[in-house]
This record gives sequence, C-alpha cells and structure tokens, in this order.
Amino acid sequence: MKAIGRNILIQPEKQGTEKTKGGLLLAEQQRADIRYQKGLVLSVGDMVCGIKENDKIFYDKNAYHKIDIDGENYCIVKDIDVVIVL
Repeated sequence: MKAIGRNILIQPEKQGTEKTKGGLLLAEQQRADIRYQKGLVLSVGDMVCGIKENDKIFYDKNAYHKIDIDGENYCIVKDIDVVIVL
C-alpha cells in the first residue's frame, strides 16, 4: 500500500468509551468537544513533507475519508489536515 500525492494513509487509534463527571458513558463519536483524533501513519504520499511512516499524528476528525482494505479500516487524510506530529 502506498499513498500518493498529498495523501496520508493512517490507522486511527481506537478510543473506547469515556465516563463524564455526571457518570454518562460517551462513545468517541459523541465527543463533540474534541476536534482532533490520533493515528499512526502507515504510508505517506510523495508530495508530503515533515511526516514519515510510523509517526503518530493528530488530524482533523472531520476531514478524512475511510477506506476498507482486506477487511481492515484505514483513513486517508490530506497533509494540510494534520495539526501535530508526535
């Protein structure tokens, strides 16, 4: 698998439910207060600078596309939607 152009192929970090102060359990999709999601970079396009394979990144969770390859779910994000490289 190889991303092309300004695309980055990532494996999103799985986040379980979180308990609020009031005792409610929230799934990650219900967390409107958190805009960015963490993921592991699997492949980087040839036009991407500053990000390499195996980097952990935070990306805009509203600006990605899901893709299913051989039964595994991955995300494709543009380099401009990455905000932090760890």
